[in-house]
Parts: sequence; C-alpha cells; structure tokens
Amino acid sequence: MRLLALLLLCSLHAAAQKATLAVVQKVSGTVGFYAADGKHLKDVKVGAYPHEAIVSPDGRFLYVTDNGILWMQYAGEGGNTISIIDLASMTKAGEIDLGDNRRPHGIDIHPKTGRIVVTTENPDGIVLVDPAARKVLRRFDVKGTDPHMVLFSPDGAWAYVSNAGSATVAAVNLSTGDVKLIATDGGPQGGVFSHDGRLLYVANGEGNSISIIDTRAKERIGVIPTGKRPGRLALTPDGKTLIYNLGDDNAVAFADIASRKQTASIPVSARPMSLRMSGDATTVYSGIQEKDEVVAVSVAERKITAVIKTPKESGPDTAVPLP
Repeated sequence: MRLLALLLLCSLHAAAQKATLAVVQKVSGTVGFYAADGKHLKDVKVGAYPHEAIVSPDGRFLYVTDNGILWMQYAGEGGNTISIIDLASMTKAGEIDLGDNRRPHGIDIHPKTGRIVVTTENPDGIVLVDPAARKVLRRFDVKGTDPHMVLFSPDGAWAYVSNAGSATVAAVNLSTGDVKLIATDGGPQGGVFSHDGRLLYVANGEGNSISIIDTRAKERIGVIPTGKRPGRLALTPDGKTLIYNLGDDNAVAFADIASRKQTASIPVSARPMSLRMSGDATTVYSGIQEKDEVVAVSVAERKITAVIKTPKESGPDTAVPLP
C-alpha cells in the first residue's frame, strides 16, 4: 500500500508540473517541453529537422515547420508539413500537408483570423494556411530568393518576408498578391514591429545591421549597426530597445533605437540560433544548438539567469515561451 501511495503521489506531482517553454530540437526532430525550473518534462516527435514554431492565439496548439533540411544552404527536396502539437497533453495532434510547397521555415499566425503564413524554400515563396481546415489557401511569389522569416502586418493585410538570398524584404499584399520589394543589407532574417506597427526592424545577418523600415511607405529609412550576424529580434515594452542574437559573436545584444547604437553584448557559450521574449517581457531565450542548451537572459539585468540543458544531440533552435 505504501508503494502504491508513493507511486500515486509521484504521478500526481508529475502531472501537476506545467511546461513553460517549448524548444524546437532541430537535430533530433523533436519538440522538448521544459518546466520553469528548467526540468525536461517530455519530447514529442515531429518531422525531420524542424526550424520554427508559433503558438495559436488561444494557446492550445504549437505549429512547427518541418523543414526536412538541417541548414538552409544545404541542397535537398525537404519536408512539406507543419506539425500540430497539443500543448495541454504535450502530444502531436496532427499535421498540415503543404503539398508541393516544401522546406517550410519561417512561420507567423494572425491573432484575429488565426490564419498562418509560412515561408518555403522549395520553391521560394510563402503560403497562406488555414490551420483549422489544415489546408493551403494560396501560394504567393516573393520576388526574391531564400525566403527565411515572415511576419503578418498587425492588420493581417500584408506579409513581410525576409529574402535572405537577395537582400530584400518583400511586402506581400495578401489580397492581391502584389509585392513591393524593400532593399536591406545582406542576409535579412528575423524582424519585429514597433508597438504602433509603423516601423519594422529587420536583422541583416550578412550586413551586421538592423534595417528600419517604414511600413506605410514600404521603404527603408534607417540602419542600426550591430555586432556580427544578428538573426532574430525582440522589442522591449517601452519600445526603446531591441534585443537580438549575434551568431558570429556568440552573444545576445541590446541596441538603443533612439541613438541607433548597440549598447550591450552578453557572451554565451556558442553560436546562438534564435531569440524569443517571454510573455511578461522579462526574459529572452536563445537556443545554442551545438551545446544542447537554451540560455535565458534577463532583459532588465542584461545577464544570463539560467542555462537549460536539452538532451544530448537534440540540437535546440527556437525556444518558445508558453502561455
């Protein structure tokens, strides 16, 4: 009886633990779930070499791009699915077949419509997806090469796509399919909107800079110099500071928007692959693929506050804070 009671107590304790972070473990083709104290709770198998992920507006699902290729520059047909993870049960609930649109990478979801937009590398383009119906609604040309990351405009009318291979951001009108190309420095990647949506900041990995784009005029109006190879961006609640990973400096950095200067750089153990901000904006998380770890950096203190170990050879990329 004592053994049974102990087993029941352990089971109840495990069930009570809540996942606060979902990590896209690219090398192992899994999504790992982690508690607030960094404890590894569970892995869920998805497609080969997943890259990016986004939480549904209602907090029920995580959508994961099953790219099928480890590195963007590698050749190969790649995968053509988006895995759907049920966050409550931490299980795979299904997948969305993208048909001939292969190597999905960047992904965003609109908070009102619930529709998803995804970049594809084979062929180059983006697709608009209805996740409830699990089908592709339309494919769009992006007038460039290697579309990497994508963001819905706040009103959902446009998609902004970083054409990493052709140094442009494509502003795609999702009603007409019209495209306005906006010049950037080399290797544009992740972006973030100003809180009023009037500006878009885009990290230029090969340009060691951040482009400032006027979303009404659809043109670049400024540049913020950075360290080496910025990749993903977050914006502080006051709208004054950008936070980003520096892939070739092995660091997480901060830049003051008003002065257009990098103001701090926090070293990490190896190349940071990603950067996401927590819902309360107190912490940013960055996956360190080659070290099998995720670092947590305090926004206020500008220092590493935790290092979360992932399973050996899991290869963590995007770390997504959960609601």
